[in-house]
Amino acid sequence: MSSTPITDYQTTAKQVFKIEAEAIANLASQLSEEFNHSVQAILNTQGRVVICGMGKSGLIGKKIMATFASTGTPCFFMHPGEAFHGDLGMVSPEDVFLALSNSGETEEVIRLMPFLKDNGNVVIAMTNNPNSTLAQNADFHLNIAVPKEACPHQLAPTSSTTATLVMGDALAVALMEARNFQPHEFARFHPGGSLGRKLLTRVKHEMKHKNLPFISSDAPMKEVIHTMNEGRLGLCIVDQGKGIITDGDLRRHMESDGAHFMALTAKDIMGHNPKTISGEARLTEAEELMNTHKIATLLVEGQGGGENTIIGVIQIYDLNG
Repeated sequence: MSSTPITDYQTTAKQVFKIEAEAIANLASQLSEEFNHSVQAILNTQGRVVICGMGKSGLIGKKIMATFASTGTPCFFMHPGEAFHGDLGMVSPEDVFLALSNSGETEEVIRLMPFLKDNGNVVIAMTNNPNSTLAQNADFHLNIAVPKEACPHQLAPTSSTTATLVMGDALAVALMEARNFQPHEFARFHPGGSLGRKLLTRVKHEMKHKNLPFISSDAPMKEVIHTMNEGRLGLCIVDQGKGIITDGDLRRHMESDGAHFMALTAKDIMGHNPKTISGEARLTEAEELMNTHKIATLLVEGQGGGENTIIGVIQIYDLNG
């Protein structure tokens, strides 16, 4: 059975990347005070941002809506066809209306303008033509014109949809900075994701705490090995946290001490003053501490017997569970 040779299409891909990168870079030269006014209008509103677009613009609008919603800007997407058949009832006078149309002449979007004017909404338009009907009837206009589409026939929206998406991202990031939006706030909107878990979960919720491998500094090597195997954490905690022995310590001393290895005790091979963290700390703090010191394990401190004591172990593998 013969196979068809695979054609190398990388040249085409690289050309698309180049055209779209140039389109994005071109946006910077088209920015004006209208962008500042648009951000301020959204910051000032007591309502939400209503994002509306038809076809490809609508698909991009939904992504912009998702970015806004997850970064602290209340919003929703409205299909222009559904809007004209009753969904306009969801638009309050306090809402800011973000209308997307590359040409600025999309009939389904333009037909909504009389209602929005009568309703008192601030309208921000994203188009490639400042003289288009939509741009001329909006309060603020964001120019998303691109030199050309990546489509070789200049038909399929490619560079233009990318430019619209990037302009939406620019609005979202500007709003985040203006509101001083912080990671813990992002986590509140993403409690099911790994970021939300790390930002909201405390070390005590993920640490290993049962049958911890405690050992005394005078323990012989045979006991050290047995305790480490029983603990299944790849370590022993010496003298309630004054020291730590890892499986790496064992391997290094087995090689360096040779025949004398089994005559050693825990204090001969332990590392002193291991890094610790409070059980009340968040997983992000544990991850930062591990990365800073290039270690994979932290001993967890908690209250016990009137002073801090080791109550658990948190390892790098526990952070992404």
